[in-house]
Amino acid sequence: MSKQLDTYRKEVAAELDNILSWWATHTVDELYGGFIGRVNNANETDATAVKGSVLNSRILWSFSAGYLLTKNERYLQLAERAYRYIADCFIDREYGGVYWTVDNTGKPADTKKQIYALSFAVYGLSEYYLASGNEAAKTDAIALYHDIAMHSYDAVNGGFIEALTRNWEEIADLRLSAKDANEKKSMNTHLHVLEGFANLYRIWPDVGLRAHIAELITLFTERIIDKTTYHLLLFFGNEWQVKSQTVSYGHDIEAAWLVQEAAEIIQDDALLKRIQPLSLAMADAASRGLDTDGGLWYEFEPADAHLLKEKHWWPQAEAMVGYFNAWQLSGKEAYLNASLSSWAFIQQHLLDKTNGEWFWGVREDYAVMPGEDKAGLWKCPYHNSRACIEIMKRIQQAPI
Repeated sequence: MSKQLDTYRKEVAAELDNILSWWATHTVDELYGGFIGRVNNANETDATAVKGSVLNSRILWSFSAGYLLTKNERYLQLAERAYRYIADCFIDREYGGVYWTVDNTGKPADTKKQIYALSFAVYGLSEYYLASGNEAAKTDAIALYHDIAMHSYDAVNGGFIEALTRNWEEIADLRLSAKDANEKKSMNTHLHVLEGFANLYRIWPDVGLRAHIAELITLFTERIIDKTTYHLLLFFGNEWQVKSQTVSYGHDIEAAWLVQEAAEIIQDDALLKRIQPLSLAMADAASRGLDTDGGLWYEFEPADAHLLKEKHWWPQAEAMVGYFNAWQLSGKEAYLNASLSSWAFIQQHLLDKTNGEWFWGVREDYAVMPGEDKAGLWKCPYHNSRACIEIMKRIQQAPI
């Protein structure tokens, strides 16, 4: 067991360096500052692509977290670059919040206030403060938290509204992406509001922030986790009416460890006791999407029993962590084996051994999904670098 874990740790440590080196080499925008908005599988950059706040916040988080773990000064320099660009170009200094996108020169493009994006900015800024001690970054993170709490929080029904206009008015199109349902509330936004708030709590243990985190955890246990299947429910009306039955296996396994982590961060023993068995139940629910090759299928539609037979990069990364966490909770080796199998699948099918980084995903026949980004609005260094970082940390702490 100890040899197996040591090999796992060494392999993901090398992969973390590969991932962050790729982003350092191929995405720095020397002309307009910050980072290039889009890179394809051949490492060809699109210098005219818009730049997304989610991408840049995730870059900020990844280089900050990479520095905290490895003390590689280059990572801290790139985190500083990401912070400066977010502070100068993405944060709306007039109305608060962050823009969804800016153009390639850094001017506001889509000024919609998507709460998901604000949450990732809080997440990245908090990590950067941990890495750098930069007080301005902490101040920005706290201000964005207040923007979310003031403008998006539903004081009557609980939870957070998906999106608003630049000046915080209601907006017709609430969707995070074209594939999402146009509903007031979503699992995905609540999961990442929780993630951002929990990371902020590490640097700013505010009483009101803690109350929001505890309420979010309770919303997962009471509203978002299906009490019959233990899959996550994805979309809701304003009063938490369920609006979707789609199963997202990647979100199941991601939430299986992220919600538990939030309860650990605020040191709420009662909530932790409630969430731990649900973490295992969600990991088991996600396992319904595991293929025999160790890969995790993308989505399932119960209404017509349709399985979307694609294996995207991020659910595999989250499976590495989610199943390792389940092993730590339960001691059952089947979970550890699932984590190791996820990593083996990634090594065999998702690592681009020619051009670096990970492919977006593969189809049922293992053909690489064509036309997808290597870096872009959604393809970021966050899921895969975080998986490597989490596995490294957890193995260092594991009883062997």
